[in-house]
Amino acid sequence: MENHLNMHKKTTALIHHPYVPPAGFAAPQPGVFKASTVFFSNAAAMRRVEWKDKTGYTYGLHGTPTTYQLEERLCALEGGLQCLLVPSGLAAVATVSMSLLGTGDEVLIPNNVYGPSKTLAQGELRAWGISHRVYDPMDPQDLAARIGPKTRLVWLEAPGSVTLEFPDLLEMVSVCKAKGVLTALDNTWGAGIAFEPFNLTPGSDTALGADVSVHALTKYPSGGGDVLMGSIITRDSNLHMKLKLTHMRLGLAVGANDAEMVLRSLPSIVLRYQAHDIGARELAAWCQQLPQIAQVLHPALPQSPGHAFWKSLCDNRPGGAAGLFSVMFKDQFSSEQVDAFCDALKLFKLGYSWGGPISLVVPYDLASMRGAWPSHLARGTLVRFSVGLEAVADLKADIGQALGAMA
Repeated sequence: MENHLNMHKKTTALIHHPYVPPAGFAAPQPGVFKASTVFFSNAAAMRRVEWKDKTGYTYGLHGTPTTYQLEERLCALEGGLQCLLVPSGLAAVATVSMSLLGTGDEVLIPNNVYGPSKTLAQGELRAWGISHRVYDPMDPQDLAARIGPKTRLVWLEAPGSVTLEFPDLLEMVSVCKAKGVLTALDNTWGAGIAFEPFNLTPGSDTALGADVSVHALTKYPSGGGDVLMGSIITRDSNLHMKLKLTHMRLGLAVGANDAEMVLRSLPSIVLRYQAHDIGARELAAWCQQLPQIAQVLHPALPQSPGHAFWKSLCDNRPGGAAGLFSVMFKDQFSSEQVDAFCDALKLFKLGYSWGGPISLVVPYDLASMRGAWPSHLARGTLVRFSVGLEAVADLKADIGQALGAMA
């Protein structure tokens, strides 16, 4: 019996051990704090601490030192003031739409929008009585004409998903501001490096930019192809609080170990982004010479749709573009032949997403993704490349050998 009691005392001692490590420990990487329950010193402190302003901690769902640090560093990356973390980039898109739209409202989305954003509008938003319309992202006047009395939100992408057209982002934002409509920008491609989403007029006395920036941290901030996470960044405190309350009511949070991995990768994001950019530009320019390819889509190429807008907004040096480009195989090649090309690649792996060290490739059925075939695109079968960190000469050789599979 005595031994049994001693065992239980040991259990209590292990749970309530008095030792506390001394303060003042510092290292290159922030500490990882995992918590659902957070302790308070007394009942008054429990009632006094407020989770909304980051002056304290109330519950793990509302933040820990680890997630607070990641949020603040992401604000520094994108030029924002407030940040929310969510489990994925798509969760960021969904949270913004759910927070800012209600029954009877309308949202406008570009016709080259990220696919799941469109299906969200066609599915849940429509079921909740929220309508949507599609606009031409390369025509600000088309956007202006489609903004109506029910329009509450306009989604922007720069460049567009898969086909990588770069819009006149500044004019698009100006149109929405003039009509009093909020703008939300998917800034995953720019990553806070190619351009600043909240200041599209650097050097001007008045900063003009998007109201909300969403970012799939899964891509360049993570950099390893092993983390799913998203962020919602703002510069307006009232707008942030509206989003934050929705975020809280939906019970959204990220794991401490995932936050740790993004924190570890952030210091190298600029160097990695530049390396991806250099490789993609060289490969894209090289692909223009291949006889099998009708068109190469990369914002830094003069022939690519929206190149002038990219050049006016982004730095032409490495770091002004990401590691993505798409090619349109000539119409004479069947989709089966293009699939055979993709299957024959050895260094490029078939897989979605981008921003990691391994190069990726995806063939797309563009006709199923667009309402009508865009006039600025050649006819054919589209393949998107995400350039990793391999030697460009090796990637060229891989593409070259895979072209033989199309014969």
